[in-house]
Amino acid sequence: MITKRRGGGRRRGDWFSRGRTDASESRSRLKPLNEEGDGAMRGLKWLALWSTVVFVFTGSALGATTWQANSVWPPENHHSKALIEFAQKVEEKTGKELVLKVSTGGALGFKGPELLKVVRDGLVHVSDMLMSGVAGDEPIFGITTLPFLVKDFAEAKILNEVARPYYDKAAEKWNQKILYTVPWPAAGLFSKKPIKSIEDMKGLKTRTYDKNGALVIQALGATPHPLPFSEVYTALATGLIDSVLTSTPTAVDAKFWEVLKYFQRINITQGVDMVNVNLTAFNKLDRKLQEALVEVGREMEEKWWKEVERIDAEMEKKCNDNGIESVPPSEEFMKSLSEVARQIHQDWLASAPAEAKEVYHKFLEKVGRKQ
Repeated sequence: MITKRRGGGRRRGDWFSRGRTDASESRSRLKPLNEEGDGAMRGLKWLALWSTVVFVFTGSALGATTWQANSVWPPENHHSKALIEFAQKVEEKTGKELVLKVSTGGALGFKGPELLKVVRDGLVHVSDMLMSGVAGDEPIFGITTLPFLVKDFAEAKILNEVARPYYDKAAEKWNQKILYTVPWPAAGLFSKKPIKSIEDMKGLKTRTYDKNGALVIQALGATPHPLPFSEVYTALATGLIDSVLTSTPTAVDAKFWEVLKYFQRINITQGVDMVNVNLTAFNKLDRKLQEALVEVGREMEEKWWKEVERIDAEMEKKCNDNGIESVPPSEEFMKSLSEVARQIHQDWLASAPAEAKEVYHKFLEKVGRKQ
């Protein structure tokens, strides 16, 4: 079963909030219903949510174990498609003994940066989440989008392989197990005017999706805006922002060709999503069901890491066919970006936890790059 966000306009997935979601916000959302709150409406909303949680944790009347799976991305986004396929394959492999009810488009109301807490606290059993989007809670996940750390899909996969034991350990701290990972295409710059030099960046108001991207935009003289995805189209249409740092699938999801004209493929960061399961719920499963989840997760990771490069090319073509012009960045502009990236790496290394530094240096050694 698949649940999609309903509603008019261009509201899609509230996957990125303004800044880090702190523990106090998470606690306030999890207050018992008999505590003082914001009134009867809030109580009714949370009663409905907890009713859903109780149902999915206790299973259906037919005896199958039924779980809730969450994606904040639109249903046609490749991460949502992967999660839907994952749920279908798990159901097939387990003979419907384990059923995942997939909700896409942020239908459950959770935002990207809070998803580690959401899965930890059992508000959903399984959720897709952008690694760098939850780096405010677990810093090691931020390494995935260090600017220019990876140069292509092959290097992104190497980084994922080197870092996976560290990611698994970090997820376990949050009472979670990583079932599989799927990359995004590298981020480029979508804009209303062509960007040919660093001078063209000055004064731009650019929507960013994580801290690393915001640091890049700020260093180039533009102003980063960490808007929720659901607000991006309106912000572009009204002039609140005039550019977006993101990948081609997101541009297609939001139909950027209606409000933007140019795409600069700078490939400055390459995000990765992970799909995590609540470890308490996982450990309660029969071993047969646990093995099915792990096996299907392995299949999904192998398949979708191969698919994304093709998806990137298809999504760029779709943007071009609808009127967005792809503009090759100049050597001068790319050189400026590289200089900015080096400084961001130095600043990150100065404050990164020891295990994140280990991943960084092991990766550079693996790809034969000077440190």
